Order: sequence, then structure tokens, then C-alpha cells
Amino acid sequence: MNAKTPVIGKPQSDEYVPYYENYIALIPDGDILAALEKQSPETAALLSARKEAEGDLCYLPGKWSVKEVLGHVIDSERVFSYRALRIARNDKTPIEGFEQDDYVKYGPFGECTLAALVEEFKSVRRATLSLFQGLDEVAWARRGVANKNQVSVRAIAYIIAGHELHHRRILQEKYFVQARV
Repeated sequence: MNAKTPVIGKPQSDEYVPYYENYIALIPDGDILAALEKQSPETAALLSARKEAEGDLCYLPGKWSVKEVLGHVIDSERVFSYRALRIARNDKTPIEGFEQDDYVKYGPFGECTLAALVEEFKSVRRATLSLFQGLDEVAWARRGVANKNQVSVRAIAYIIAGHELHHRRILQEKYFVQARV
């Protein structure tokens, strides 16, 4: 973190739509940059401890595989970071939504190794942190329209962290529990 980066606390409820409350609620109030930085090694450790074959595991028929879940987290973080960049730079152009199921369907995650996806996740997270670490207080407070809803840059940072934690918990509770049985 550079010396100019402010400590960014939790967003107010008017900075995002209620849909994202579940993600934001998972992250304690405090320094969101520290939370984002802490997550990367935790997620990497969880997934790096898995055998390659576990990357293809689905906990139920029709559910995404472990590799697809990780690919979804990676793609979503890229999209959310792009939104944060545009809003932070005061771009007033409304940003379209994206269809997560299509991103997974057309992402070649099943052809990747789990180890390669873990490395990609770590790279994307480093880029996300670099983006957020370079913002000043004014940029953090900016709001824009993404997927037809108003959102602040600060809320996007918490959404990224909460979304990742939500999916990590699903992996721990539904996928890897099955693998131990």
C-alpha cells in the first residue's frame, strides 16, 4: 500500500443495491485493502492443497466444477475491477451487466489445470489490489451506474471481497466435504 492510500471502511447501504448485501456483510468493517490482500493466500492455499482431479469435481450434477467456480471468481473480479476503474476515473457512461453462466459456459476452465487457475486468480487479485491502492479518497467515493444500478467504488471493493469469500465457503462446505467422504 502506498502512503497516500486511505483506509476504506464499509460502504453505506445507499452505495449499492440490496442484492450485494450478502457479499458485503461477509466482510468486516475496516481496511478493505487488507482484507483483499489476506484473501489471496487463503484461497490459494485451499485450492493448491487439492489434487488435480478435484478440479473437475461437482458437488451435484449440473453444478459448476471447482475449476469453473474459480474461473467464475476470476472473471467476476475482472469485471468488477473494470467497473471500479471506470467509475473511479469519473466515467459517467453506464456499464452493462454480464451473464455469469455464459462466461462459465464459454470459458475454457475445464481445459486448464487447477494450478494454472490458482496462479491466474493470484495475478488478478494483485492487479485488483494495485488498482485500489492507487485511488485517492475522492475516487473511492465516486458512484456510477453498472448493470442499471448505482454503485460506489468502495462498494465494489467490498463486493469483490465478499463474492470471493462466498464462493470459497461454498467450495469448503459443498465441494471439498464431498471429496473427503
